[in-house]
Amino acid sequence: MATGTLPNHQDITVSRSGSGIRIGTAMAVMALIVLVFLPFIVFQSTTSVLIRLFILIALASMWNLLAGFGGLVSIGQQAYIGIGAYTVVVLDGQGISPFLAILFAVVTASLLSIPTSLLAFRLRGDYFAVGTWVIAEVYRLVVIQVDSVGGGDGKSLSGLIGIDPTMRAAAVYWIALGLAAITVLTCFALLRSRIGLSLKAIRDDEVAARAGGVNVTRVKRIVYLVSAAGCGAAGAVLAVDAIRVQPDAIFSVQWSAYMIVIVIIGGIGHLEGPIVGALVFFALQQFLADLGTWYLMILGLLAVLFAIVIPKGLWGIIADRTNFRLFPTSYRLGKR
Repeated sequence: MATGTLPNHQDITVSRSGSGIRIGTAMAVMALIVLVFLPFIVFQSTTSVLIRLFILIALASMWNLLAGFGGLVSIGQQAYIGIGAYTVVVLDGQGISPFLAILFAVVTASLLSIPTSLLAFRLRGDYFAVGTWVIAEVYRLVVIQVDSVGGGDGKSLSGLIGIDPTMRAAAVYWIALGLAAITVLTCFALLRSRIGLSLKAIRDDEVAARAGGVNVTRVKRIVYLVSAAGCGAAGAVLAVDAIRVQPDAIFSVQWSAYMIVIVIIGGIGHLEGPIVGALVFFALQQFLADLGTWYLMILGLLAVLFAIVIPKGLWGIIADRTNFRLFPTSYRLGKR
């Protein structure tokens, strides 16, 4: 019988970081600093385009947290995008600054997600996905009936009149950048906490997690609330950026389609996935937008191809081949 010596356990270390991760984090911080000062360097047209990219990163991160880690595949997160946008509209009518109203939009979306989850969580699997879509449509139909917010025609924000367009664009840019950073870091902090451990257990085997003492419903509801809050903030930023809110556009299921495509391309279940996917998706939007309906068909075909050929997404391939993590949430074995 072959014999050998076991490695000394004192030579093995367990950590969530490494030299590669520290280098990647430093590069991310430097990129963030550059983006903060970008309005002083480039034209307004460039920063205006980047606002949409930051919003996409925030939305995709929230959907990835919900579906990729929580196992809740929703196609109705546009409900909270609309709620956030119309919170800004309502408070703007009361004389409150639209910029300040963004904070209230987070609160409104979070509060409404609680009774909504009581209904949605009665459904499972495909029924949950379709149910969330129906709930979003109900919110849209309710808003259309309210004349004070413009009904089906929508309403413009009067609180932004008189503000210098350049200053407003710069302010919205910084808010959108901050939103993208906060949503990603929130997901990171959540997944490194005890809730993150519970989420991973639920994702691996929900029955076993429940048997092991994990309060599955409570953990999923927390994730649902956080996702709703992030989507509500994104909707509020969209309203301030566009200055006008129209119900059919802000409650459109296209927003959920964007989130799904971005996460599939980037890599579901990876914190870095929504960032990579949003960059690719954003680039495709810029190059294919002039193709009309072909643009949407190409995006849909691309999503299907990724789901079949590269189910782990772009970042999934990078992580498997290099073992590199920009946001480490799992422990790694190493040597001293």
